[in-house]
Amino acid sequence: MAGNDTFHAVREPGFTALFLLGGDDLLETVDDVDAEVRLPDGTRWSASFLTLSAIERVMTRWRQTGESGSGAFFQCSDLVIVPEPGVPAMVEALRAIMKKGPEGTLGRLD
Repeated sequence: MAGNDTFHAVREPGFTALFLLGGDDLLETVDDVDAEVRLPDGTRWSASFLTLSAIERVMTRWRQTGESGSGAFFQCSDLVIVPEPGVPAMVEALRAIMKKGPEGTLGRLD
């Protein structure tokens, strides 16, 4: 973890989410952030939250760096696309995910 990165914890009745915010990220505007989700049963899950504009920004950068076939594709196994930036939108998405369970959407951490 870089020196300026911090975890922001959100505790809900069915889960706790730890968002790894970079030094310049703001809770209200972050549009590309990883999170660890902890359930009451002790299991841990990963989520990569991005907005569509964040995905576009990453793919544009990859066209220049040569990553992922020079931006030919975007792949992320624990991807959760949110319609708007900000941790509140991401927590809302997690609430919906938890109604059916994290399997198939989030990545299991061992």
